[in-house]
Amino acid sequence: MVKKRKTAGNSTTKTSSGITQERFVRLYRMVELLTAGPHPREKFMRTLRLDLRGFYRDLEVLRSAGVSIISTAGRYASNQKPADALALLPFPDPHLTLGSARILAKGRTASHLALADRIRTLLPD
Repeated sequence: MVKKRKTAGNSTTKTSSGITQERFVRLYRMVELLTAGPHPREKFMRTLRLDLRGFYRDLEVLRSAGVSIISTAGRYASNQKPADALALLPFPDPHLTLGSARILAKGRTASHLALADRIRTLLPD
């Protein structure tokens, strides 16, 4: 039996960052648990409804994003402040138009400048 494909409006649709909306929420919750103190792997799997493979894949995404994860005696935690760890999460594509991106790029912060630079690199000369 062939399964139907998910539609573009579905929350499991991958974005350009490679992170689905569903996975983003799960990673957010995982960071909240990690920064709350050490927990056994089983608690993460039960709370986040993950299998073993999914648990380790999500840990790898967080580590790749720069979230500090400590594993001691089968318990996982982060020594970062919650706000600092959450700020490192990859964000799903907000589906901006070029006009919206240009408006958001007006400013002097590092985020504004990074967006402006990204726009410049994408546009042809």
